[in-house]
Amino acid sequence: MPTPDPRIDAYIARQADFAQPILAELRARVHAACPEVEEAIKWGAPAFTYRGKLIAGMAAFKQHAAFNLWLGKQVVETNPTLAPGMGQYGRLASVADLPARRDTTRHVHAAMALVDAGGAARAVSAPKPPPSLPADLAAAMAGNAAARRTWDNFPPGKRREYADWITEAKRDETRARRVAEAVAWLAEGKSRHWKYAGC
Repeated sequence: MPTPDPRIDAYIARQADFAQPILAELRARVHAACPEVEEAIKWGAPAFTYRGKLIAGMAAFKQHAAFNLWLGKQVVETNPTLAPGMGQYGRLASVADLPARRDTTRHVHAAMALVDAGGAARAVSAPKPPPSLPADLAAAMAGNAAARRTWDNFPPGKRREYADWITEAKRDETRARRVAEAVAWLAEGKSRHWKYAGC
């Protein structure tokens, strides 16, 4: 059995009291269903891989936890009665919200079978075009060479995070505040989600 990742122990220990038993139970179920599973941290949350392929992940939020099977629609039947939430098991507020253990085992086995069959992963979509630089952000960066240099050196995905954040603002005041924050962060060489980089 692979060694448990101490980062996952630490992640679970940091979560709210309601979330800890849910995460511990999900972790135990994945290990029971897939003795070869390896643990990792992906996007700041616990993840599980099988033969080098991501098969599942879990996370805790303020009022619920979530379990996400990477090949979700291919391994879990859609259940329209589930409360909305990230992952195929809906919003998990207690261990009682989890499906039966045999269902989780079946889902993990189905994910493993897909990996064994060559990883029938989600279809790869065409790459997105590079993001447009919002005019107000360009104007704000005109007097800040460090911010502009960071923007120019960022890959398209990092630029898109800033551009989307700014253009999705609903109010003019919100957009202006986001532009000002973006310029300050870019001047310091920070990505849009710099606060979560160490998670």
